[in-house]
Amino acid sequence: MSVLVVGSVALDSVATPFGAVEEALGGSACYFSTSASFFSDVQLVAVIGEDFPEEHVDFLASRNIDLSGLQRSHGETFRWKGRYEYDLNEAQTLDTRLNVFEQFRPQLSDAHRDAEYVFLANIDPELQLEVLQQVKKPKMVACDTMNFWIGGKREALIKTLGYVDILVINEAEVRQLADEPNLIKAAEIVRGFGPRILVVKRGEYGVLMFTDHAVFSAPAYPLESVFDPTGAGDTFAGGFFGYLASIRNLDEASLRRATVFGTVMASFTVEKFSLERLKNLDIKEIEERYRHLRAMTEFSLP
Repeated sequence: MSVLVVGSVALDSVATPFGAVEEALGGSACYFSTSASFFSDVQLVAVIGEDFPEEHVDFLASRNIDLSGLQRSHGETFRWKGRYEYDLNEAQTLDTRLNVFEQFRPQLSDAHRDAEYVFLANIDPELQLEVLQQVKKPKMVACDTMNFWIGGKREALIKTLGYVDILVINEAEVRQLADEPNLIKAAEIVRGFGPRILVVKRGEYGVLMFTDHAVFSAPAYPLESVFDPTGAGDTFAGGFFGYLASIRNLDEASLRRATVFGTVMASFTVEKFSLERLKNLDIKEIEERYRHLRAMTEFSLP
């Protein structure tokens, strides 16, 4: 089953205590679609500039990602520059140039309008709603957002959330959106806006998922080497949503397995800069790490 993702494609310049890269492939839609492609077919809708390297297009195509919605416009590609200190949970943004992304107005093709599984990556909530209004009969809609939209376009965001089944955001954003410091109370407030499933990303502390029936906690996969956390959240969302689309099921057990697969995918991303680790990843490695994480978190042992 195909997943439609609408978001950003970017060129990232990132520095961490362990190295740096200049103008590497990035953007929420790239991380999401690459991760999701290990589980499901993906349709990507985004915009790039005239300067976007063809090698990056070739890589996305090599993952069997449908690029018919990847629009190349006159101008330069969206660029982000950031730096991490030893606390890799928080990035310091040094420069953001939206370029062609500033005028991005997604127009879906007939094939995209028929999408049953839709992921709205981190873009203006008004654009997210415009996308949903173009999709005919989606069976599952998930979205991401960030503190910038929560603070600047709160009403538009809450309106969009009324059409969303799954919201994937980080812990600070949940508290900000709910205007409530207690995470448990904040989660219930946010779920009251529309999403019946709330997935809270907590960086090195793992993930919390809130549903109608339960709260589920999954730890981050323990790693000896973490080079670059950029895109980890989008990679998580791709694995999580791609798996759910592949099995076409939203029961509690499926959601928990999806959370673990998302965690596993994110663990691979942070091992190298940009999408380099995902480029050389295969499904056997994913399955092996999934089994390891399941074994490490088994509560009852024989």
